[in-house]
Amino acid sequence: MNFFKKLIQNIASLKESEEEKESPVDSNDTDTLPLDELFVKNFISKGGKFLYCSNTKELEQNLLQILQENKWNNIVCFDDDLNKFLTKIKSAKTQQIVHNLPFFTVCEALTADDGSIMFSSKQLKGKKLKDLPTDFIVFGKTSQLVRSIREGVMTVRARAESNSPTIVSSVKNYTPGKEGSDFMSYGNTNAKSLYLLLLEDL
Repeated sequence: MNFFKKLIQNIASLKESEEEKESPVDSNDTDTLPLDELFVKNFISKGGKFLYCSNTKELEQNLLQILQENKWNNIVCFDDDLNKFLTKIKSAKTQQIVHNLPFFTVCEALTADDGSIMFSSKQLKGKKLKDLPTDFIVFGKTSQLVRSIREGVMTVRARAESNSPTIVSSVKNYTPGKEGSDFMSYGNTNAKSLYLLLLEDL
């Protein structure tokens, strides 16, 4: 199936479920939603592009389709484990930041309450989000879903124990160049055009 058809089906099914409700979801309703549904709802509503992967074979296929559909013949990647996926699909890769190439990375946590994705210095290698390419391809796992940013930070710290990451950042906006109506987000340079490959590991 064509990559964009899969993506459109994900978005369409989400919109249909929203239209079936007579009123918008309030805070009490979101408390009852499973974390994965709440995350995907908030992630897509902010312009994120989501593909579910039931196994690593599907992940490799979806990754290859993303690269082919966007005519990306190279990819920026800092992670040795992710480089193995790129070798399998025969994609060129570099550790140099090239702004017209996508950045392929893992993440620390997926935050359901606002659909954001959390990163630390472990993934970013000390770089600031604004200094990395505009296009991100993120490999996330269902086991990384958390309710809130606070819970995400606590999870990162607990996982790292004594070797805690020096920086924890998040991407909350997936439409670079679009001005938000919230004045608190004015000047936010962390917006990324982002694909999420979400692997079921629970």
